[in-house]
Amino acid sequence: MAINNSTTVVEFLLQGLSEDPGLQALFLAFFLLLYILALAGNTLIIIAISLNPRLHTPMYFFLANLALLDIICTSTVVPKLLEGLVGKSSHISYKGCMTQVFFLIWVLGAELLLLTAMAYDRYVAICRPLHYNTLMSWPICVLLAGFVWVIGIANTSVHIGLLVRLNFCGSNQIRHFLCEVPTLLLLSCSPTTLNNIMLVIADAYFGVVNFLLTMISYSFIISSILHIRSAEGKKRAFSTCSAHLVVVTLYYSTIIYTYLQPGSGSSFQNSKVVTSLYTAVSPTLNPIIYSLRNKDVKVALKRLFPCFH
Repeated sequence: MAINNSTTVVEFLLQGLSEDPGLQALFLAFFLLLYILALAGNTLIIIAISLNPRLHTPMYFFLANLALLDIICTSTVVPKLLEGLVGKSSHISYKGCMTQVFFLIWVLGAELLLLTAMAYDRYVAICRPLHYNTLMSWPICVLLAGFVWVIGIANTSVHIGLLVRLNFCGSNQIRHFLCEVPTLLLLSCSPTTLNNIMLVIADAYFGVVNFLLTMISYSFIISSILHIRSAEGKKRAFSTCSAHLVVVTLYYSTIIYTYLQPGSGSSFQNSKVVTSLYTAVSPTLNPIIYSLRNKDVKVALKRLFPCFH
């Protein structure tokens, strides 16, 4: 364990996904492929939306923000994971660990807020279409997006501010492949009551409140769709929000599973699997889901790459 003269931890030892060399090679190939696809897919989404005037609408504006958040999320976690898998180093410095926590909390909180904003956009589009241009004007969209990013930064700043005040003078082994607040609190030799209280408050707001708001939006959306008489009208209305509904389901299912799993020894391994889902798999699947389920995005991508016609 790397310590200084005052026995304070100056670096942490991350626990890998597996100690089996064969599995490490498999994980390396798998996560490297996911990372490349996530970067390429989300970058293409941003470029397609930016260059196509037809996609300069609130829905695609929020989608571009989601793609940017996904790039930051996967780039915060996967490169260090790949470094450990190639056997270079499973150590992370104290500053590096705090930096990873900062960006991870920022992005995950912002994504939950953004998914709620996207659900509200779909609610206005389907339930109040005559007022859409007023309720989702560009100033309001920019304000919502700004709120998402700023609140995310404020949230992570509070957690980091409380975290850096703690002393880490015992074991430096993190039972995970990344730095996150709960695992770090287990290593602290300082009182962590305030940290735990803030975690509960943040989980309640970002997780529970946003989940309820999203579900309320979709209850109104589904009710409105069911009241549409024609089958074609129902299909067209549902197609405008189906991709977002799939992303919300994938994202919240992993989060709910994380908090409902039992605190047994196997839960640490389960936590690694779930964390990899929303930090590596989800950022890879999101652009695929939105491009496959959305005709306008597919058309925009084909214009960027005519060879794929």
